[in-house]
Amino acid sequence: MATRVLATPEAQSAITQIENILNNGLTQTITDLDTQGKTLSEPNVWDGNKADDFRNNVWPSVQHALQSATQQLQELQGKLQGIHHDIMAAGGNT
Repeated sequence: MATRVLATPEAQSAITQIENILNNGLTQTITDLDTQGKTLSEPNVWDGNKADDFRNNVWPSVQHALQSATQQLQELQGKLQGIHHDIMAAGGNT
């Protein structure tokens, strides 16, 4: 049974763009957001009703989402070399 294999220039461009986005600071931006959120979570930096709401209700779920995103992006970055190779092989470039 034949399996269709296709790797268009658009596929090559998309993988390159993903690599560029990851390599040009997306993960660092997420880390920076986490750092600033931790700063705002410190009662000695920001306190009051709104700060308490942020610290106890807003920030914990946001921080978890940022940590999860960082982990998933790191996993994606690790898999990109194989993905890139597979796209090039499907296009007959290896």
